Amino acid sequence: MRSHYCGALGTANLDETVTLCGWVDRRRDHGGVIFLDMRDRQGIVQVVFDPDTQEHFQRADRVRSEYVLKVTGRVRARSEAAVNPAMATGEIEVLGKELEILNEAATPPFQLDEYTAVGEEVRLQYRYMDLRRQEMQQRLILRSRITSAVRNFLDGEGFLDIETPILTRATPEGARDYLVPSRTHPGQFFALPQSPQLFKQLLMVSGFDRYYQVARCFRDEDLRADRQPEFTQIDIETSFLGEAEIMAISERMIRGLFKSVLDVDLPDFPHMPYAEAMERYGSDKPDLRIPLELISVDDLMQQVDFKVFRGPADDPAGRVAALKVPGGATISRKEIDDYTRYVSIFGARGLAWIKVNDIDAGVAGLQSPILKFMPDEVVAQMMQRLEAANGDIIFFGADRARVVNEALGALRIKVAEDQGLVADGWAPLWVVDFPMFEEDGKGGLTPLHHPFTAPAGTVEELVANPAEALSRAYDMVLNGCELGGGSIRIHQRAMQEAVFRILQIDDVEADEKFGFLLKALQYGAPPHGGLAFGLDRLVMLMSGTQSIRDVIAFPKTQSAHCVMTDAPGDVSSQQLKDLNIRLRQLREDAGQS
Repeated sequence: MRSHYCGALGTANLDETVTLCGWVDRRRDHGGVIFLDMRDRQGIVQVVFDPDTQEHFQRADRVRSEYVLKVTGRVRARSEAAVNPAMATGEIEVLGKELEILNEAATPPFQLDEYTAVGEEVRLQYRYMDLRRQEMQQRLILRSRITSAVRNFLDGEGFLDIETPILTRATPEGARDYLVPSRTHPGQFFALPQSPQLFKQLLMVSGFDRYYQVARCFRDEDLRADRQPEFTQIDIETSFLGEAEIMAISERMIRGLFKSVLDVDLPDFPHMPYAEAMERYGSDKPDLRIPLELISVDDLMQQVDFKVFRGPADDPAGRVAALKVPGGATISRKEIDDYTRYVSIFGARGLAWIKVNDIDAGVAGLQSPILKFMPDEVVAQMMQRLEAANGDIIFFGADRARVVNEALGALRIKVAEDQGLVADGWAPLWVVDFPMFEEDGKGGLTPLHHPFTAPAGTVEELVANPAEALSRAYDMVLNGCELGGGSIRIHQRAMQEAVFRILQIDDVEADEKFGFLLKALQYGAPPHGGLAFGLDRLVMLMSGTQSIRDVIAFPKTQSAHCVMTDAPGDVSSQQLKDLNIRLRQLREDAGQS
């Protein structure tokens, strides 16, 4: 039906007769001449109808926003005064000769150029309209380009695109499973995959030494801007490669992606141990564009009697840390109160601070309600360690190490954003040497990554001291966002069984949940490893938006609800009967009424 896309026309098409198909973005009537801005996925072009083509002019007169049109006309140059530098097609216009209305449109629920005023709920309810906006179209086009570039790279590196099952058993990835009842096996359920983890390991056992998949994953977890109940991973697994080689391939892929799609040359990817990242930034995904760092002052606080500081300083599981903000003395008391409320989200019970007015005046040049609890010599040593200068503010966290890291790590980002301390550009990073386990709060251990991650040592070393064991895991971080994570996997049954025992998974449970994997490891499983990138997060970063909902065609709300289709929804009693399911809650509600 069309000869050209609207947004693809330019001065190279002058005097050509073209046929366009698209939507009316705007209609204007100027002195008997009708101007239509026609839009398709490539962009917008101006079409002009004058009364000389009477039949088609009358048709143009009755079109309204979002009507679907087919237009044939001649491309001509705009007058110098009419050139629109804000439009890609701003140097030309199409003189319309024929117009066919392919479909009319009801009044849109919101103006596509004023969508922000209506809120996200309305945008998601009418997502098919929201997606007509150029901004959204460009994001999904970018997503398609990124996916194609990734596939091309991996194909060129000898990886095979292999699909894994959607209906499967539960895999432990730290979130609740989405369950699917089985009609053919009454009372039993499939689980939607949280990742293809176990199947890609089995592919390695099968001899497919380089696998990838652009895989849908499902996790029933609390949602936020960078989470969705269904999301997409770029899933990669290889055999006979160590972590350095896997990281090198992944880094090369991301570098090539940024170069080909954004024409950006990423800087070097430094490697940082997990312990260092937590010590300096309070986060395992630090944003290196921010110059602020956490400084431990436990040893100094062991010299004070103030129990708020002294208690965590003496506690092996505690931490007292300081965050110096250069030039932050201008931060008002109200802002400090706001920051105090903010860190409370992460479990912090308060936020101590010191403003540096005159460093040369000693304690007299400092302003803080906590100075009276601290000896002058301790304050002096602290100012020296922090390299404090006039105009600085110093925030303190004192609690369990996890609370301090999370609270000050988050405060570091928020203060930097508020104070304009976030540098431009891209700051990539590999975080390595993760702990194998972390405490679960119930006296046991839980895997920091997943239970199939290989430890750095032997079985004997792992069993002797599991709490201190390091894993062979690695995360790629970009601008404070975890792009992807992976590890070398356990490929020997004895090691996998040892990990299960440490996690208090007995042989019966291990056989019930993972018996097929344990059996497979007996049949010549090769050393293997891999990683998975979050495609949605990657597109979010590369498009410059703040939410993955903006780069997914049909996302869910924060309550995992699709307001457009009203899913999840009720099903018929016959469907439930086929699945051998009764809705207990509905029956209980009926009994109460």
